[in-house]
Amino acid sequence: MSDNAESPTEPQKEESSPQNVASDSGDTAKTGERKKIDVLLKAVGDTPIMKTKKWAVERERTIQSLAQFISRFLKLEPNEQLFIYINQSFAPSPDQEVGVLFDCFGSDGKLVLHYCKSQAWG
Repeated sequence: MSDNAESPTEPQKEESSPQNVASDSGDTAKTGERKKIDVLLKAVGDTPIMKTKKWAVERERTIQSLAQFISRFLKLEPNEQLFIYINQSFAPSPDQEVGVLFDCFGSDGKLVLHYCKSQAWG
């Protein structure tokens, strides 16, 4: 069973591309080229670090589906919790869409999320 087969995300191979430079222009929003956004996942505390840190995630994905993916990827036990934070300060609602969070808190063309197994902030 492959993690990629069940994954709602796909890893990013390139650090930057010409398309990402113009991501804030009105033309790309009108044509719908940016259906996925770049999410940078950072571990906090004693949580295992993911080898692939940058992922392309569909805008409609929820924080809960992203947390389930991270838990499966890290092979966490069912009784272990996973907390996700934005800007190292608050935990978004599980039903919040990643695209909305990117629009509000994204910078440099990506959304930075911190994940940990114990409550860290907020």
